[in-house]
Amino acid sequence: MIYCLAATIFVLGAILAYGGLQLIMLGGSPYYFATGLTLLVAGVLVWRKDRRGAWLYLLMLLATLLWSIWEVSFNFNAWAFVPRLAGPFALGLVFLLPAAQRSLFGTIRVGLKQTAIGGVAIAAVIGGAVAFSPRTDAVAASGMLAQAQPDTLPEGMSDGDWPYYGRDAGGMRYSPLTEIGPQNVKRLKVAWTFHTGFTSEASRTNLEVTPLKIGDSVYLCDAKRTVFALDPDTGRVKWKFSPHSDLKGAPTLTCRGVTFYKVPTLAPGSECAERIFTSAPDARLWALDARTGKPCRGFGANGAIDLRRGAPFYKDGYYLTTSAPTIARGKIIVGDWFMDNEKGQETDVVRAFDAVSGRFAWAWDVGRPGVTSEPGANEVYSPNTLNVWAPMSVDETLGLVFMPTGVAFPDAWGGNRSAEVDKYSSAVVAIDADTGLPKWSFQTTHRDRWDYDVGSQPTLADWPVAKGKTIPALIQATKRGETFVLDRKTGRPIVPVHERPVPQGSAPGDRTAPTQPFSDFPSFAGPDLTEAMMWGVSPLDQLWCRIQFRKADYRGTMTPPSLRPSISYPGYAGGADWGGVSIDPQRMLMVMNVNRFAMYGKLVPQAEAAKSRAHGKPGGVDDQSNLGQPVPATPYAAQIQPFLSPLFIPCQQPPYGMIGVFDLRTRAMRWSRSLGTARDDAPFGLRSYLPIPLGSPNMGGAVITRSGLIFIGATKERRFRAFDSETGRELWSAALPAGAHATPISYRSDRSGRQFIVIASGGGPLLASGFSDTITAYALPEH
Repeated sequence: MIYCLAATIFVLGAILAYGGLQLIMLGGSPYYFATGLTLLVAGVLVWRKDRRGAWLYLLMLLATLLWSIWEVSFNFNAWAFVPRLAGPFALGLVFLLPAAQRSLFGTIRVGLKQTAIGGVAIAAVIGGAVAFSPRTDAVAASGMLAQAQPDTLPEGMSDGDWPYYGRDAGGMRYSPLTEIGPQNVKRLKVAWTFHTGFTSEASRTNLEVTPLKIGDSVYLCDAKRTVFALDPDTGRVKWKFSPHSDLKGAPTLTCRGVTFYKVPTLAPGSECAERIFTSAPDARLWALDARTGKPCRGFGANGAIDLRRGAPFYKDGYYLTTSAPTIARGKIIVGDWFMDNEKGQETDVVRAFDAVSGRFAWAWDVGRPGVTSEPGANEVYSPNTLNVWAPMSVDETLGLVFMPTGVAFPDAWGGNRSAEVDKYSSAVVAIDADTGLPKWSFQTTHRDRWDYDVGSQPTLADWPVAKGKTIPALIQATKRGETFVLDRKTGRPIVPVHERPVPQGSAPGDRTAPTQPFSDFPSFAGPDLTEAMMWGVSPLDQLWCRIQFRKADYRGTMTPPSLRPSISYPGYAGGADWGGVSIDPQRMLMVMNVNRFAMYGKLVPQAEAAKSRAHGKPGGVDDQSNLGQPVPATPYAAQIQPFLSPLFIPCQQPPYGMIGVFDLRTRAMRWSRSLGTARDDAPFGLRSYLPIPLGSPNMGGAVITRSGLIFIGATKERRFRAFDSETGRELWSAALPAGAHATPISYRSDRSGRQFIVIASGGGPLLASGFSDTITAYALPEH
């Protein structure tokens, strides 16, 4: 045994010395090189059964403990101790075995044993603090939010309904129901489950739907756009509609919701007086009778509109309306999503149609705004523009539709972008609902190279000013972790926004913006990365991550991609995505869940990328689906991926997922904590089943209730949770068959009077959170 121990110590020493020398040459910490040399000597001594090898190893442990305390103190995070101490101290336990002590000392040395146990106890205390204490952060705040606007629900809707994606047209995601509260939430049980019958890893399906509940039905869609009407009490299917789309070759399939519309000119109960709108993967917009699921014959052509008109570069499966269409001023408004970096000729456009007849109303075409007639046989919308794939919001009083825009093609290089695209990319744009003309726009990222498209729904609230007056405000969360608060009428910032200089440099043929907007609203991005924040489960993968960090260009937030490796943090999966924010207008609280996740990559000349692909090596674009493919019509391909270690875990230290509540009255963070545990995370993509609160990567949103609860799934961990909105304490959780990358809803059944909480748990490939087709409803047990 002693020879195995000696060989292990020697090999570890050689790796650390070799890697540590590289790190020193890159300007990094000398610790690993010094420790590697120490272990080389200790390994030789132990091989010779020289007791000085054990003492030298013990000295290395003490030095490592002191170095860890010194280095971590500059950016304290209890998780930072794990790779520094856990592995070395675990290996040191072998010296306590009787066989090892007899080989080295001829007897069992109590003094050495006690000393080693003391060191292990120190590591255990640190590890215990990490593993079983929830991660919380205090965040300085300087916002000036206050009362949210009241619900804006369709006429005839009750407080037990959920008629919009965000429950109201402004997307507050607030439920006024109180039957389920902090005092009884632990009694929640599964009331019913429903399986859509469609899931496939091969076709990259994503069940991310937020259902609607109107009257006596719950409405939802699956990834291939089959629409279901369910009984709210039992989950029994009342009707279903399939668009029978051809899904062959579709790289991804997503449906986040359907849209409800009550026609004011039709008598209640008549055919299609109440409608459900959905869009199919083959680019058709359908209007269905909410009572029967049959297509509305008077809408378009037999209930459908062909969205391929004016879009000659359409290809099955590469064009989707991933989020639910939007209703404003009697019009159904449809955005779109094209596969990132697919051709460079996609015709992204937002279109409005009469919600009763389906007649074309207007199109917002970035290249030629104000289009009021459909393209003819030889006409097309402007190519190579930007999309609106996230949910929109509506202010019916102002007659404005608020559109969060995507990044222009291609994501990481902007040398071929037009002035119009540059103006509206990664922005919030207010569009006149009657004319389709832009009223104002606010750009959250200038000349976006980081894929910081605005992926979350704008949230509408009323903002108090002097003498009891209010300003209609818009709150926009972003992937950057910045939150912008704007005047809904003008787009001007209410919370001050400052243009700050950012790192410069880009690939030939491109240019970067000299400044970027930063809000005085508290940032959810987290601190800038440092070498000391590189992480791992052992000193070896931590060393690898530190070397890669030093090799990359990283000068803080907004470091641009270029021909050398660079790091973007938060990455394109960082900050807030389609989950957005939730607001409790009674307690004046705002909930946000975010990711803290870095990306690593570079631009590659097309000739070099082609050569790599010819030899079977990846050398293309990361568009979350077509890895290894070139970016057409540009001089570069992009190699951008999550910053992971060889063990497939993030190179930065936890937490990776956070949730927090901002107090709108006191203008301070009420609380902030990690979201999710390591149950479904482990090296090499395995599951640890350990409830260690490291904060899980997450996609999806939260619902906040009048009773003081926050319900959220979202995490890679396959779990659904309830938190106390006042304190952040976790009050309840339940296991799910896959990750729930959707926003839940809460409704009250008109028949039974029970309150239900419903969540879709479809998992998906982006976070490797499994695959499922399950909709689950929870309720208190019936008496």
